[in-house]
Amino acid sequence: MTQDVQAMLQTHPQPQTLFDQGALAECIAACFDCAQTCTSCADACLGEQGHLTHLVHCIRLNLDCADVCGTTGRVLSRLTQPDQNVLRAQLQACVAACKACGDECERHARDMNMQHCAVCAQSCRRCEQACQNLLGSVNA
Repeated sequence: MTQDVQAMLQTHPQPQTLFDQGALAECIAACFDCAQTCTSCADACLGEQGHLTHLVHCIRLNLDCADVCGTTGRVLSRLTQPDQNVLRAQLQACVAACKACGDECERHARDMNMQHCAVCAQSCRRCEQACQNLLGSVNA
């Protein structure tokens, strides 16, 4: 998926120069991957019938993170005349959502041996880091 994102960034008639294109492509791909993984993790948690009451908060965080990551990927994909304040706020929201979801899923992977949560936590950490990297390059 990163190749397609990179190709779109390279062929855009008005490429923005706020970010390194490679880092931007990686972040967009990480956001969309995390959105899908969080959605799948929420569904897997719903399938954990014996533990459902313990997973309500996790499911909520999965769905919130999926929405924030999907939105972040879409906002970052729009290269024409970006607003730095909007980009900064969106990246900060994505970092916060990924951290919260990743922490919760990590706990369930460790304490309840839920492998779907382990996969989700890894995806959240990857997206969190990619967003943090871009956030560090947005001018104050």
